[in-house]
Amino acid sequence: MKAMILAAGKGERMRPLTLTTPKPLIRVAGIPLIEYHLRALARTGFTEIVINHAWLGQQIEDYLGDGAQFGVHIRYSPEGEPLETGGGIFRALPLLGDEAFLIVNGDIWTDYDFGTLRRPLEGLAHLVLVDNPGHHPGGDFALADGKVQDGAAPADKLTYSGIAVLHPRLFAGCADGAFKLAPLLRAAIAKGQVSGEHLEGHWVDVGTHERLAQVETLIEASR
Repeated sequence: MKAMILAAGKGERMRPLTLTTPKPLIRVAGIPLIEYHLRALARTGFTEIVINHAWLGQQIEDYLGDGAQFGVHIRYSPEGEPLETGGGIFRALPLLGDEAFLIVNGDIWTDYDFGTLRRPLEGLAHLVLVDNPGHHPGGDFALADGKVQDGAAPADKLTYSGIAVLHPRLFAGCADGAFKLAPLLRAAIAKGQVSGEHLEGHWVDVGTHERLAQVETLIEASR
């Protein structure tokens, strides 16, 4: 199974750090965010990695190279202008092949075991959901009997973690350009084609300086 790290975001809430450094290269406990993903993916058997980029993307390529130093092989999908999540994945499909693939947002930090996703995909997508963080209290989707549900009561909702397995068929009928992933997921959920699981470990969406400090604390506590 191939994996794609989504690294095209501009990280405007992380300024001034992201004025000169792409968000996935921001260091946490001395290590760039994206490097945590690469090492975790390599440990769990993912060796073919695709990374999209836009803002200051050449820095990402210069730092990571072909991935050999991390035990993986990296191919890049440069966007120039950001294509949003759906458009970015669609642009990279020729690099990802015809089988289901893992995606992970480049600006999260987690101790999740990606190896648990190396299994056959039933349907069009499998989403990893987390407890609603303080900055997203309303959540996104509910989870019942291993199936993701939309339109549930707020009290039953969880938040999409930015970790998923997708099948290329999810993008059937799409065209090159900027578009969001969520409408495609919701259409597949309505057809009962999306499974899910609840992540019980640590997960942080590193979108602000405060959350960056939170990850630093978690990493230091685990050492």
